[in-house]
Amino acid sequence: MPYLLKTEPSVYSFANLQSEGTTIWDGVTNPVALRNMRTMRAGEQLVIYHTGDERSAVGTASVVSLDTADPKNPVLKLKAGKPIAEPKTLAEIKTNKLFADSPLVRQGRLSVVPLTDAQYKFLTGE
Repeated sequence: MPYLLKTEPSVYSFANLQSEGTTIWDGVTNPVALRNMRTMRAGEQLVIYHTGDERSAVGTASVVSLDTADPKNPVLKLKAGKPIAEPKTLAEIKTNKLFADSPLVRQGRLSVVPLTDAQYKFLTGE
C-alpha cells in the first residue's frame, strides 16, 4: 500500500531527502498517523507532500525499513525517489473524485496518510 508523508519544507524538504539519499522519518505524534506508519512494509512506495505555503505532492520515496519495537516511536527509514514532474496541489487533489473519502482531504492535520494505488498514480503521474 502506498502512503503520503507530509512535511513542512522549511523544516525538512524533499530536496533535503534527495541530498541525504536516506533519512529517518520521525517526529510523528498523532495516534492515527502512528498507526498508519506502523503498517508500512519495506519496499512500499511513498509520496512526499509539502505543507505550508506549497501544499503539494512534490516527490517520491520508498520504505527501507521500519522498526516498531517501541510502538509509540516507530523508526521509519526511507529512501529518496524522484521529484514529481508536475506536482499536484491540494486544490487539484480536493477536486479529484479519487480523494473524496481520503483522510488527505478529510483530516488535514494527519501527517501519514494511506493512499490507494489509483491515488498514488494520480499524484505521481506514473
